[in-house]
Amino acid sequence: MLRQSARRNAAGLMAADVAATLVALAAAWFLRFQLRVFPVTKGVPDAAAYWRLAPLLALLWPIVYSFHGLYRLRRGRSRSEEAFVIFTATALAVVLLAGIATFYRAFSYSRLVLVIFFVCDVPFVVAARLLVRSHWEANWRKGIGIKRAVIAGAGHLGRAVVDRLIDHPEAGMAAAVLLDDDPALHGGYYRGVPVAGPTTESGDWISAGRADTVFLALPLDAHRRTLDLVRDVVKAGGEVRVVPDLLQYITFRAGLEDWDGLPVVHLTETPVSGWTGLVKRGLDIALSLAGLAALALLLPFIALAIKISDRGSVFYSQRRMGLDGRSFRMWKFRSMRPDAEEESGAVWARPADPRRTAVGAFLRRWSIDELPQLYNVLKGDMSLVGPRPERPEFVAEFKDRFPQYMLRHRVRAGITGWAQVHGWRGSTSLAKRIEYDLYYIENWSLALDFRILWMTLVRDLRENAV
Repeated sequence: MLRQSARRNAAGLMAADVAATLVALAAAWFLRFQLRVFPVTKGVPDAAAYWRLAPLLALLWPIVYSFHGLYRLRRGRSRSEEAFVIFTATALAVVLLAGIATFYRAFSYSRLVLVIFFVCDVPFVVAARLLVRSHWEANWRKGIGIKRAVIAGAGHLGRAVVDRLIDHPEAGMAAAVLLDDDPALHGGYYRGVPVAGPTTESGDWISAGRADTVFLALPLDAHRRTLDLVRDVVKAGGEVRVVPDLLQYITFRAGLEDWDGLPVVHLTETPVSGWTGLVKRGLDIALSLAGLAALALLLPFIALAIKISDRGSVFYSQRRMGLDGRSFRMWKFRSMRPDAEEESGAVWARPADPRRTAVGAFLRRWSIDELPQLYNVLKGDMSLVGPRPERPEFVAEFKDRFPQYMLRHRVRAGITGWAQVHGWRGSTSLAKRIEYDLYYIENWSLALDFRILWMTLVRDLRENAV
């Protein structure tokens, strides 16, 4: 149901985005050539030439917005965060539009119009989405289009269903009642939803017209009872949805796969897969190539400084664990003495680590020592953004202490990550780092990657300015 309503709501938002974008295009042309906020020196072009861009906008904007996660259900994302994502996605879409427009030789589009278009489009899209959501919320408050649901089972699984229905009114469904076979629960409430009788009354609620659908949220050992309830509800003419008792095993958002008619629940599916994974990989390749080209200019000076400091090697490598728990050799500019771990063994680096060389302290301060990892990104060992990879010795220890630790390896490790930009790195709380890494994996989007890259740059500049 949530998936169907998500598609329906995504279609509504997509229509609003396209409409707002077309209005922004018209506004840009009007401001440039009619209101003339800037002097017009080459005459006023035919507006029809700009409207020829409309089909391209209607195709390009939804694609770019979709890759930025703007049509995915995101509980907890604030309006300001969504506005930032819209800003990032629109900037990319306008750049792509400008690039495509250069191939149209019959007409030269004004770059100033495209800039004005971008400035108008972001607030127009934000406003259009607010209007659409306001309309939806008004209908939900009036009960328009809302189905009433019976939840059979008032245990942890049934309460989880109630939570989803209350937290996601956009699904168009409201919890009418909880039913449970434990008499001690009858007469109670959960989040305002009453527990009003045994599960055998599920079909009666449908027959009496007091509900439209039934969620069967029973424990695994209630298989026979589940089958009986399915029969009763179907006989009463209601919809049936079975919620498998797998919450304790679900790590990321579960996905339902169809294996030639056999439904299979995928418990560890991540958003960084399929087309979105290809886009992320393409971005990694493009940016790592650009970064390595820039690094080539600095490499002679960095190498000379390291060599002069102690005559040791320029580069340093370590075994780290990345995607799917596979190990790889991660490269850095050497910033510590060659014998740094002869006595201590594998330990985390510390702030003001005494093992650093003079040049190494400078490299680490500005994170320059991490730049050779662009080569790891190009090879596919790492990504620009992702959970930081750890050494195998640490992974062997952490995966026993923290059962969810290995979930970090469901995506490529990164040069920087959501945990690092929030200060959870080095010898800080491992539990917090896992929490932030899993949040990143669950909520991944291109916009989040760009945001982390920006936060990394701002963090380094702020920390080194003091």
